[in-house]
Amino acid sequence: MTTTSSRSGRDAVPAVGLAEVAELSARVAANIQRVIVGKPDVVRVALVTLLAEGHLLVEDVPGVGKTSLAKALARSIDCSVSRVQFTPDLLPGDITGMSIYNRQTTDFEFRPGPVFANIVIADEINRASPKTQSALLECMAENQVTVDGATYALASPFMVVATQNPIEMDGTYPLPEAQRDRFTARVSVGYPDAAAELSMVDEHASSDPLDTLGPVTDARHLHSVIEAVRQVRLGPEVRQYCVELVGITRRLPEVRLGASPRATLQLVRAAKAQAALAGRGFVVPDDVQAVAVPVLAHRLLLTPDAQASRRSAVDLVRGLLGRHPVPQRAGG
Repeated sequence: MTTTSSRSGRDAVPAVGLAEVAELSARVAANIQRVIVGKPDVVRVALVTLLAEGHLLVEDVPGVGKTSLAKALARSIDCSVSRVQFTPDLLPGDITGMSIYNRQTTDFEFRPGPVFANIVIADEINRASPKTQSALLECMAENQVTVDGATYALASPFMVVATQNPIEMDGTYPLPEAQRDRFTARVSVGYPDAAAELSMVDEHASSDPLDTLGPVTDARHLHSVIEAVRQVRLGPEVRQYCVELVGITRRLPEVRLGASPRATLQLVRAAKAQAALAGRGFVVPDDVQAVAVPVLAHRLLLTPDAQASRRSAVDLVRGLLGRHPVPQRAGG
């Protein structure tokens, strides 16, 4: 099932400062938290991924708000939004679009699929077959789609927010390593604490907050915000720190496949976005540490022994952050 709404603007806007980036991010976060109660860190990672021009994977059990997070983020920005419910019978052309024969013109015409939007919500992505999952690879890596030898550019900005159930659940297909690597970050929403769940019951039982959620910015303004994030400075010490962290993941005895060079680039971009959220024009090691787990953990494949001992990739990345020395002279 596919639903699409189009609301976009791409005219140039004046450059914005980092103080405005931080203020706008706070307003978007507050808007999302009207729907996702008691999960500020999850919302922060979603915003970091958006500002880093990346893609977000939301993984957790059913009913904890994965799709609500994706919808709340999309509705907080006045832009084109599409949603695809992934099912086992979904075909690649249902996502990218396909060429349809036109009897009047006796020619084939390309009909764009739901991926032609600023924000694409891929709901329960791991319920589709690997062939259909792979249809997103080119879209996520190159912001384009190739169908029948013709290449079509996607919208800008472009972000995939995918939700998936744990792979142990029936009817799921694990995402290929190549596709997981294209997601900038992965988050787990998790169960709310008792106070947050009580608040959710009080506020959400009679109505859905998504129905009244309005945008606080648009795609045109978001372009300027993203451009400001690109200008955040990354000193040589912090750059070296990022490279070392990713390199160590490839040498951990518990890991059979470490983070790729793409992970290094995504870690740097996410750290810049994290710094921008604080209104800071330069990256410090704390920014790197704040995004390292969501950026790196889902890219690590553990050895059978590590899995048998119930070690997790999240634990490995946290342990790495605790052991590896932080550069003493870093910043702007």
